[in-house]
Amino acid sequence: MKKILAKIFLGITGWKIPVDEEQIQRMKHSVMVAAPHTSNWDFPFALAAFWKMGVDLRYFIKSEYTRGPFGWFFKWTGALGVDRSRQKNQLTDYAIELLRKHHDLVILVPAEGSRKPAPKWRTGFYRIANEAEVPISMGYLDYEKKIGGVLGVFEPSGDFEKDMHFIQEQYRPIKGKHPENYNPQIF
Repeated sequence: MKKILAKIFLGITGWKIPVDEEQIQRMKHSVMVAAPHTSNWDFPFALAAFWKMGVDLRYFIKSEYTRGPFGWFFKWTGALGVDRSRQKNQLTDYAIELLRKHHDLVILVPAEGSRKPAPKWRTGFYRIANEAEVPISMGYLDYEKKIGGVLGVFEPSGDFEKDMHFIQEQYRPIKGKHPENYNPQIF
């Protein structure tokens, strides 16, 4: 059902999502960094992209969204509700634990942490990947070309600066919906 909804939505909006089966298999147990994150529209396009690829994507969201009358909808889309007042410093540990327990899981982490301009990227995704011993997959939406998907999947080397420079170079040509809100400064 999700795959059909995704194809309809992407067809109507004119977006292309190339599907590379080998790459999809490599990313099915990973932490996915997503950039640039500059618009609320990133959410439906990202969901559609991953549904089309058949990837079981999970993402963190304020727990308020997963309760109440629309809680079922957010859970259906892959939301993991988080009470930030309780898990402020434990979210990374929680993600590591989930990836260690579930071997067919992709956790999406928006690198900037916000749709507004951020002074630098949040790099918890790197710690999650290292400690859970999973690869980092690089999700993207290029609004200029109306194309999205995965730029690549790689194993972190343990050299934080080298890996961050590599990631930064992969995202350099990608244009968010509001490019003025994107800061490619990783650290």
